[in-house]
Amino acid sequence: MKLLRQEKAVKEKLIDSYDNVEIVDTGGELYLYRVKLPNLTPADHQIIESIQKVAVKIIDTRRESSNSKIRKQSLREKIYSMIAKTSSIKVSETKMHAYADIISREMGGYGLLDYLMDDDQLEEIMVVPPKRKVYVFHRTHGMLLTNIDIDSDEYTINIIERIARDVSRRVDTNNPLLDARLPSGDRVNATLQPASVDGPSLTIRKFRENPYTIADMIKFKTLNPEVAAFLWLAVEGIQSFPSNVLISGGTSSGKTTLLNCISMFIRPTERVLTIEDTAELKLPLKHWIRLETRPPGIEGTGEISMDVLLKNALRMRPDRIIVGEVRHSEAFTLFTAMNTGHQGSMGTIHANTSEETLVRLMSPPMNIPEQMATALNLIVVLNRINVPKVGLVRRVTEIAEVTGTKKPELHMIYEWNSESDDIVPVDRVSSVKKKIQKYSGLSSSSIDKELSIREELLSAAAKKDITALDSFATFIQKYYEKQ
Repeated sequence: MKLLRQEKAVKEKLIDSYDNVEIVDTGGELYLYRVKLPNLTPADHQIIESIQKVAVKIIDTRRESSNSKIRKQSLREKIYSMIAKTSSIKVSETKMHAYADIISREMGGYGLLDYLMDDDQLEEIMVVPPKRKVYVFHRTHGMLLTNIDIDSDEYTINIIERIARDVSRRVDTNNPLLDARLPSGDRVNATLQPASVDGPSLTIRKFRENPYTIADMIKFKTLNPEVAAFLWLAVEGIQSFPSNVLISGGTSSGKTTLLNCISMFIRPTERVLTIEDTAELKLPLKHWIRLETRPPGIEGTGEISMDVLLKNALRMRPDRIIVGEVRHSEAFTLFTAMNTGHQGSMGTIHANTSEETLVRLMSPPMNIPEQMATALNLIVVLNRINVPKVGLVRRVTEIAEVTGTKKPELHMIYEWNSESDDIVPVDRVSSVKKKIQKYSGLSSSSIDKELSIREELLSAAAKKDITALDSFATFIQKYYEKQ
C-alpha cells in the first residue's frame, strides 16, 4: 500500500476547498481532486507495513462492528495502543495517529478509497484500468481526476475481494462480475479479468446520508415551485386519485433521486412497498416495507427477481407500490396492478423522452399492451444538460400526461425552455387535475387554489432551506394535519 502525493503544479487555480479536499485547475482536461494525504517517507511505509502484519495476526476483525465507521474507529484505537506500547517505534504522536489511521483503513475499510468514501459530496468513485487511475464524479464539479494512485492490480483486487466478503458474495476469475449494495447502502460494481480485459475495475456509487428533497431540487433549478406543486398534487391526489407515475431519463440523470423526492409526498397513513435491484430509496415513512432482488448464487440458484417480488407485494395489501427501475417482465405485472386498482404506483425507466418511454413500454422485453398502458397517468422526463455559463446540470425537461382509453396518447403539459433554463407550462388543461376533481368532489377553482398554496409552501421551504429529510417531512406532515 502506497500513499502518493501529487505535487502542486507551478500554475494552478484553486476552484474549491473543504475539509481535507482541494479541487484545483492544473491546466489539464479535468480538474484535480486533491485529498490531503499524510506526508510519509519510505521509512514510514516500512514501519506501517510491519505494524500491519502484526495487527492482522492479533486483531480479529470478524469480531468488529459491521458499521464501517465504528469498525474503523475501534481498530484505530487498538492499533494506536499497540504502537504506543511498542518501544522500538520512536515517532511523534502525530505520526502514531497517522499510522493507526492508515492501517485501520486498510484493515477495516477500503484502503486508499476510504479517503474518497468519507466525502459526501461525491456521487461516484471509479478505478479505471490499465493505469489504475482513480476518478470521481463530484455533485458540484462533475468528473474529476484524483491524486490517489493505485500501484498494482493486486491492490485493486484486494479491495474488490474485501467488498465481496462484506456483502457475502464471491468474485474471482470464474465469477468476474460483482454488483451489490454495501452495508453503508452505497452501490458497487466490480469487474475482474477475463471480463475486464485491461485489468480490474471498480465503481462505487455513493448515496447521500441525508437524501435530497424537492426543496433541494427547486434550489438546484432541476424544476421550479409550480412544477413541484403539480407533482405533489399528482402524487398525493388529495386522498382521492393519486397518479401512476413513471420517471424517465438516461443514466445518472437523477431519476431515483427525483422518485425519492416525490415519494415523500405520500401521506404517512399509507402502506408503501418499494422494490429495487439495489435498495436506494430513503423515505420518511413508518409503514414502509423495502424489498430487494437477489441474483442467482454460484450454483445458479437462489435468485429473487423483480417480478417475483412484485407479485408477492400485490398480496401484501399495499396502498402504494414503488419500483426502483422497470426493465423486463415486471413491467407487465406493474401495469396489471395499475389496471386492477393499485392507483399511485411509481417507478423509473430508461428513456430520453415521453414518446420513447411509451415505445419502450410497449416493445420487447416489456410488451405492455396498448390498452394496459393507458393506466399510466404521468411521465416525468429528466435529462443531463450542458447549460452555457452553468455547466452540466440535471433538469426536468418534460412532463406529459397519458390519455386515451384504447391506446395511449401523450398530452404535454410542461416543457423545458433552453433560453430561460426553466420548465414552463405548455397547456394548463390537465387530465390529472380533472380526475382529481372528479374523485375528490372539489371544484376546478378549489384545485387551482390548492396548487397555489402548495407552490407557495414549496417555494418557502426552498428559500428557508428546509431541505433535511426529517425537517422537510415534518414540514409536509404539518400541512396535512391542518387539512
